Amino acid sequence: MKRSARFNYLICVYLAGMVFLTLFRLAETWAYCGQSEGPDDFGGLYGKALLMGLRFDTVVSCYVLALPLLLLIVGEMARIERRVYYAVIHYFTMTLYTVCFFAGAADIPYFCYFFNRLDVVALSWAEDFGTSAGMILGEPRYWLYLLAFVVVTVAWWLLGRLIYRRVLVFGERLPYGWSIPVAAMLLVLWFFGQRGTVTGGRPVRVSTAYFSANPFINQIGLNPTFTFIKSLQASGKDANQEINLVDMETARAVFEEERREQTAAGGHLEKGTNVIVVLMESMSADKTCLGPAGAAASLTPCLDSLMERSLTCTNAWSAGIHTYNGIYSTLYGQPALLARHSMRQTPLPRVYGLPQALSEAGYSTTFFVAHEADFDNLLGFMTLNGMQRVVEKKDYPEEEYVNTWGPPDHVLFDHVLEHCDSMAAKGPFFAGVMTISDHGPYVIPKGIDHRFKHKEIDKQVVEYADWAIGRFMRMAAQKPWFGKTLFVFVADHGAAMDKSYDMPLSYNHVPLLFFGGMTPAFSQGIVAQIDIAPTILGWLGLDGADRMLGLDATRYSRQMAYFCADDKIGVVDDEWFYIYRVKQDGRESLYRYKERDLHDYIGEEPERAAKMRHYGLGMIQMGEEAVRIKN
Repeated sequence: MKRSARFNYLICVYLAGMVFLTLFRLAETWAYCGQSEGPDDFGGLYGKALLMGLRFDTVVSCYVLALPLLLLIVGEMARIERRVYYAVIHYFTMTLYTVCFFAGAADIPYFCYFFNRLDVVALSWAEDFGTSAGMILGEPRYWLYLLAFVVVTVAWWLLGRLIYRRVLVFGERLPYGWSIPVAAMLLVLWFFGQRGTVTGGRPVRVSTAYFSANPFINQIGLNPTFTFIKSLQASGKDANQEINLVDMETARAVFEEERREQTAAGGHLEKGTNVIVVLMESMSADKTCLGPAGAAASLTPCLDSLMERSLTCTNAWSAGIHTYNGIYSTLYGQPALLARHSMRQTPLPRVYGLPQALSEAGYSTTFFVAHEADFDNLLGFMTLNGMQRVVEKKDYPEEEYVNTWGPPDHVLFDHVLEHCDSMAAKGPFFAGVMTISDHGPYVIPKGIDHRFKHKEIDKQVVEYADWAIGRFMRMAAQKPWFGKTLFVFVADHGAAMDKSYDMPLSYNHVPLLFFGGMTPAFSQGIVAQIDIAPTILGWLGLDGADRMLGLDATRYSRQMAYFCADDKIGVVDDEWFYIYRVKQDGRESLYRYKERDLHDYIGEEPERAAKMRHYGLGMIQMGEEAVRIKN
C-alpha cells in the first residue's frame, strides 16, 4: 500500500476525524447526563445511537473531503509533484474539520439549554455580538467547552501534521493502471458516504436519526454541522420568508371557530388601574409549586406564596422558547412564528398590543430591561409599536452591573419602583419588566438577605430571582399606587427541565399570576401567553382585544393552546400533547402528557391528531397573516 500513500491520506484523515467527532458526541452525553437529576435510562439503545452518529459524521466528512478527493485525483492523473499543491489540500482539509469541531463544542451548551441540536437560530445571537460574547465568556461552564475545543484542535493539527508528512508529502504515484480504478473506487465510496446510505434509498435526513421513543437517543446521533447546514438551507436566503403551513381559508376557519362561543365581556378592574407586567426569565412551572413534584421540590417560596393571593393560572403556556417570543406574545397578543425573530424582521412589523391600547387610554408606558435595549432589537421594535420609553443598561449606574447583562433583578426592581413613583404622579401607568438573573452567566449578588437551600448555582439563582420578586412586592405594597395596580407575573419561557419529549413541555408550561383586584383562586383552564394582553384590556374595559390573536379570557374559554420551538409546533389540551416537526417532513407525534406517557399514539388516534394539527397549523398561519396585513 506504500505506492497508494497519497490516496491513503484521505482514509487516515477520515478515520481520525471520525474519532474526534465521536469524542464530541461522548462529551455531549456527559454534559447532558451531568445536568440530569437522576441516572438516565437509555433503554440499551445508546450503542445504536453512536452507530447512527457514525452515519451522520460520515456524511459531514464526505462533504469536507469532496474537494481534497478531486484535487488528489487530479494530482495523480497530472503527475503533480509540487509540495505546495499538497500543502494547500492538507491545510484546507484541516481547517474545515476544525470548523466542524467548533460546531461540536458550541453544540454542547446549546443542546443542554434548548434540547435541540445546533441550528440557524444560533445566528440570531451574532447580531448582538458584544452582549452575546459577554454572556458566553462570563459563564464558567462555557470556558470548559472552549477549552475542550482548543485542546482538540491542537491535537488535531499535530496529528494532521504527522499524517501529512508521512503519507501525503512522501507518497508515491500509482501507475495509471492502478490510479484509475482506485480513484473510481474512492468516488463510489464518497458518493454513498455523502448520502449516508448504501441501499440506494434517499439520503439521510434529520428525521433518519429518530428511531426510538427516547428524545435524547434520537438526537445524540445527529451531527451539529449537519443540522446547522440543513436548517440554514431550510431558512432560505430571505429572513422574512413567509410561512405557508395551510391555506388562508382553512386558517381563518380555525380562527373563527375558536371565537364562536363567547360570554358577555365584563371589566373587573377600576378605570385607570395601573398595570405592571413582570416577565420572569426562564421561570418554568416546574421550578415552582406547580411542577410535577409540587411544593416539596419548589425553588420559589415567594412566588408560591403570591400564588395563594392571586388568580393563578396553573395551565398556562408560553408561545415560544426565546425571550423575544415571550415579550412579543405577552405584550402584543401574537404567536411565535416558528424560528422567525419577530422583532428583527425587515421592515419591522407593526402590531397592535397592550402598549398602544394603554397609551390611547392615557397611560404612561415604559419597559424595563437590565441589558442594552438594542439586544433583540427591543428598542426599535417597541418604540415603533406603542412603547413610550425603554429603560435599559445605560440608564443605571455602572457600579450596579454584576455581569454582561447589567444590574441583577432586585436592583432592577428598585429602579422600576422609582420610575413607577414618577409615572403615578402623572396618571395611570404601565410598566413592563424583563428580569435577567436566571440567565447565564449566573451571578449571585453580594450582600443580599437570603440563606440559600441549595448548593448548585443554577438552583441558587432561581432562589435569588424568587427572593427578588418577594422583596419587590413587599416594597411595592408600601407605595400609594399599590392598591390600584394589577400585577401580572409570567415567564418569558420555561426551561428544558423535563425532557420526556423532544419538545420539552417544561419549556412552555409557565406560571401565570394576576395579583390585585382579582379574587384569589387557582384556575385550571388552558391559557396561552398570547391571551394576557387581551385579557388585561377586557378587565379594564378597554377596546383593542379583537385586534390580537389571543383570547380575552373574560369573553372566551380556550380548548387548546399552541406554541413553537423553532422548527416544531406543539398543541396541548387537557390530556394530549401533539407535535408537528416542520423540518422533518411534518413528522408527527401524539402523547398523553399528563401521565408522562412516552408511548406515541399518532397511529392509534389519527382523528385526534388531525384535529390538533388542523388547529395548531391554522393558528400559526393566522399569525403570519396578521403580521403580513399590518405591513
